[in-house]
This record gives sequence, C-alpha cells and structure tokens, in this order.
Amino acid sequence: MKRMSLILVLLTLFAAGCALTPDIAPGGEEIEITDATGHQVTLPDTPQRIAIAGRATVMVQDAIYLFEEASTRVVALESRNQSAFAFLPVVDPGISDKEILEKNVGPEQIAVVNPDLVILKSFMAESIGEPLEQLGIPVVYLDLETPEAFYRDIEVLGQVFGAADRADEINDYYQARVDAVEAMVSGAADQPSVLTLRYSEDGGEVAFSVPPSSWLQTRLVETAGGRPVWKDLEGGSGWTVVNLEQIAAWNPEQIFLIDYAGGASDITAQLKNNPLWMGLRAVQEDQLYAFGYDFYSWDQPDTRWILGLQWLATRIHPDLTEDLDILAEVNSFYQTLYFLDQETIDREVLPILSGDLP
Repeated sequence: MKRMSLILVLLTLFAAGCALTPDIAPGGEEIEITDATGHQVTLPDTPQRIAIAGRATVMVQDAIYLFEEASTRVVALESRNQSAFAFLPVVDPGISDKEILEKNVGPEQIAVVNPDLVILKSFMAESIGEPLEQLGIPVVYLDLETPEAFYRDIEVLGQVFGAADRADEINDYYQARVDAVEAMVSGAADQPSVLTLRYSEDGGEVAFSVPPSSWLQTRLVETAGGRPVWKDLEGGSGWTVVNLEQIAAWNPEQIFLIDYAGGASDITAQLKNNPLWMGLRAVQEDQLYAFGYDFYSWDQPDTRWILGLQWLATRIHPDLTEDLDILAEVNSFYQTLYFLDQETIDREVLPILSGDLP
C-alpha cells in the first residue's frame, strides 16, 4: 500500500509539471550535513524551498526563525495543536502566503509543495522522513531536547541556511546566559526541593504529571540550583501522572506549575485556595508559582528554554539573582534572536507575558 501511494504521488507530480529534483539555486557548493540522528545528507546547494512538518513542529519552527533567511526560504509548514500561528506572524509578515499543511500531513502531501529540503523532529524519521527520502526529497532531523542537542542543531541550521556565523552568535548568546546562571547559583548554601508539575484537563478530568529525569524540565531545575524531588520516580518515556498523595509525600519547598494552554496563573490562584493543597509547604510559604509564559510556556525544548532557566533561577534563588532582570532578558531575547524592534516587542510580546514573573 505504501509503495502504491508513492507511485501515485510521483504520477501526480508529473501531471502537475513538478520537477522531481529539488529547485536548487545553481552555482553553489555541495553541503554535507550530519543531523541529530547521525543521518548524513548531501545538498547540492543552499536549499531555497524548505518545508517543516510532523509532530512538535512548534519547536522546529521557532529554532528555524532564529535565522533571518527563514522568512524567504520556508515555503510550507504544518499546523499543530500548540499552534505557532500566533507567534510566526510577528517574526514573518509573509506567513499567510506560505502553504499551511494539515495536521498529521503525509509524505505525499508534503511532496506536492516541491520542497528541496524537509526539516523534521528526529522521532518522525520512520513515519515521514523515510518515505520522503524514497521520493528523492532530502530530509534533515532536529532533536532540540537538551541544551547540548540544541547547540548542535543550531549548528546544523547554520549549514542549512549558509549562516555559520549566525549559528555561532545564537549559541554564544545561550551559553553566556547558562554560564551566568550557573555562576550566580554556585554560591547557594543549599538546593531547595522543587517540584515541576504539568496541569492537564481532558474531558473534565484534571491531572498533574511530572517529566522524566532526562528531560529538559528536570535539567532546567538542576541548572537553576534546585533539587527535583521527582527525579528518582520510576516513570515512562513521557509525562507521568502523580496524585495528591504523592505530591504531599514529596512536600517540596517550591512547586512550579505548567499549563500548555496558557492558564497556569489562573490555576495556581485556584490551588492556593484549595483546602487539599493548602496543607502543602509550598502553598503555605507562598512558593507555588505559575511557570513563565508568552506565546508558549518557557519550560519546553523550544528556543524559550533560556528564558525558563533564567526565570527559574530568580525564583529558586532570589537572593543570588538580584541582578537578573527577566523583563530586560525578554527584550534582549526578542531583539537579538528574532530581530524585533522595541516597539514591536512592546506591542506584541510584553502584553501577553504571564506566569509569576519577578
């Protein structure tokens, strides 16, 4: 069946007059890329028609738009639940002219837009990447899940856009801020016990869950000078649901609440008045916080993880981070990394900031 669908899309492309070889600008040099999976791809030149698809495209799109060339070279992207389309028009006024692929788009539909490169998250290799490569379309995979993976993937994007200097600038920006946070919290007398909780609601059923110990959310707490109480919990490969009894058994000094729907501030306000939560030390000592948020929550393997790290440090060790101005860092983030002027930031970003900002 898969072979037949590939044959059909080839016939469709021929009928539409689309070339099966990518539209690459002539006269350049070959680009050899080794991506997040160790997969090697050779591009005959800098790609001019880039498509972004698959799950977790928000993280991929946000990383790609750190490069100024993205606005002219990205021709198609997929719409997902945690939509990027509130943010991307701010950094790319031409976003409405691009091909918007349906959610869970298949390789055949991606091929029809005639990309000369498709960029996917690494876990999409088997379901989408391999069929695309069978169609002769180059694919590059990004991971972005840890700071180390982020730095490596930014270097890969520097190759994709022919902008190695910009990749170095981006990585230097992040590393300087990681180093600064580590230096600030290195003088801490102790590490407060910290619990990061994700709030979710499905069909009226509320659940709280914790991330795996290897995930970025755990790394951020540790780097910011906290002790993640859930780290030894035996969970699965994703978020693990925990009940109030387990939360009470941990009874951490601080709790940070995440809501990917953007309602963390309202939820923490409700929990502080909930008799079942009022017995927790973090609530009693006013240490239950809504995680920082603008277009997306700052805890994810998205470009905003550096804001999340800095914000956590100001909450975990406020006495050691008095010189860390989060609002100034937000302005710097959008100016340096997304090329926005202060007027645009004042209009588009600052009004939507939420979470317990210092």
